Amino acid sequence: MKLKKLYSLPLLAGALLSCSEDFTNLNPVSQRNVNGFYQTAGDMNTAINAAYKVLQMNGTYNQSYWIMHEMRTDNTDQGPDGTGLGAELTVIDNFSEIATSEIITAAYTDSYLGIARSNIVLDRIEAIAMDQATKDRIKGEALFLRSLFFYNLAVSFGNIPMPLSEAKSADEGRALPQVPAAEIYRQISADLLLAEGFLPVKYAAAADLGRATKGAAAALLGKVYLTAGDKPSAAAVLKRVVDTYGYSLVPDYANIWGLTNKNNRESIFEVQYKGGGTGTGNGFTNAFSPLLRQTTGAYKNRPTIEMMNAYEPGDDRFLKSMDTSYVNAQGTLLTNSANNVRFITKFGKENGFNENDASYNFMVLRYADVLLMLAEALGESEAAYGYINQVRARAKLAPISASTPGTFADKLLHERRVELAFENHRWADLRRFGKVTEVMQAQGKTARPLYLIPQRELDINSSYIQN
Repeated sequence: MKLKKLYSLPLLAGALLSCSEDFTNLNPVSQRNVNGFYQTAGDMNTAINAAYKVLQMNGTYNQSYWIMHEMRTDNTDQGPDGTGLGAELTVIDNFSEIATSEIITAAYTDSYLGIARSNIVLDRIEAIAMDQATKDRIKGEALFLRSLFFYNLAVSFGNIPMPLSEAKSADEGRALPQVPAAEIYRQISADLLLAEGFLPVKYAAAADLGRATKGAAAALLGKVYLTAGDKPSAAAVLKRVVDTYGYSLVPDYANIWGLTNKNNRESIFEVQYKGGGTGTGNGFTNAFSPLLRQTTGAYKNRPTIEMMNAYEPGDDRFLKSMDTSYVNAQGTLLTNSANNVRFITKFGKENGFNENDASYNFMVLRYADVLLMLAEALGESEAAYGYINQVRARAKLAPISASTPGTFADKLLHERRVELAFENHRWADLRRFGKVTEVMQAQGKTARPLYLIPQRELDINSSYIQN
């Protein structure tokens, strides 16, 4: 989506900030009163754009999600800087954070803000006189976005509240019960089926590039089915993505990434960012690599030595994913340079307009993920290895088969690790494959599979059970 147009619009669609008493101010003097809003097709387009805006926030893809779903794992750690933000990251990396963690709380509240904005759209759009095709598309977008936020919450926190309509008061939010994660997955599965039906395969207008599509809804649905343990349903929907929605692998892994490769033929859904002082740039580029901080190396999402060594010899993805110029395979420094680090490069290296204002998108769903999920859904078989080997061939690696050493699950988990490194899949994968305890113990850590419910939520609702 054209971000200046999309994300600088008035965010009148914000409402409930999680299940607390905090509400977004909907009636600033300088803007239209909310009671006069949600009247036209243009108003509803603004409202759905406000839901997309939440994807850019620090509590979601700009910071909290990569800390919780990537840095927490064996793929990356918090880096060498243990001061300031680094100290807060260290306790998350070591499973010793407390329920008042600002990073974890931000993930919870910002995700529920995205859900609240999606619910406003879904509750109000039926009364609006507008073209039915546009109405259906916006409903599909809202259902997809709500599902994406719910998925991230359920994977992170387990049993959570499930608001499915616009909150009219703080008391409504306070009264919402926790529901089992399995119920969350059932709801979002139903929502994503509806969304897939409402959404287009692609958009004709360049200004709509980056909006949710049928492929995005179906790919997320396949992931949710796998998470819920329903492999037959996952196989059916993922096969639909492969066979009918027109995606394919980019021939060169390096060309998935970069400012000139946004929304390419492998991309299914990306969070759209645009630097340049517009308020829509990202901060994760700086957090992942030294950039302006090269004299201190104060990056925050450093590939581990285990991640570095996970790649097979000759894997084309290795040096297209990270820079390891200054260390050997054992992690020994090869130079006394101030930049003697391992850092992520696949998303890009240069700064934006200023620090923490880069234009790189964050890839949420892509075709290689779908191929590997389809292999997982099918189970060990010739067809499953065929999908895995499509991904391996692009990486310039020989095919694997049932005769390759290791269990099918372990081989597949390895393929997902190296193909999708640093893209926020590892934590969910370890949970889905039942490997959290084993993998974290190998790192000398005592893991817990769920994050603590933020203390502010427990203070508001005494019936909530802490993880």
